Amino acid sequence: MRITHEADYAVRIVYVLASAGKMLPAREISERSGVSQRFALKILRKLASGGLVASYKGSSGGYELSVEPRDVSLGAVIECIDGPLEINHCLSDDFDCTRVIDKTGCRFHQVFSEISKELREKLYAIKVSDFMQPTIIENGGDSHE
Repeated sequence: MRITHEADYAVRIVYVLASAGKMLPAREISERSGVSQRFALKILRKLASGGLVASYKGSSGGYELSVEPRDVSLGAVIECIDGPLEINHCLSDDFDCTRVIDKTGCRFHQVFSEISKELREKLYAIKVSDFMQPTIIENGGDSHE
């Protein structure tokens, strides 16, 4: 499984908005995130539809996070753009397996489902605010006496 460029850029855009802590015009979001303005606007529309970003129209309009950074997970951003996190197409409800009648009884389906569930849980546990807080690395030497 690979996260699309669009989802990767969405994470960057959400981080830019979280770091700013205020409304920003699309041009500035584009510059700060390194995403072309055209692509950023497409992503911002999806994030707004997903309820993660608020958009304001007009000459003084722009975009801002509609939730606190501590309440926005990487999983939510990725799924807002890419859809459900599924590592195999057989996990999709609209997939008809040609190997078995009941795909829930298939061992491959079960394994892929469990891996997808674990990945989803991990991505939902990581919040955008985790990237905004400085981490302290202690290099104080050997702690053994």
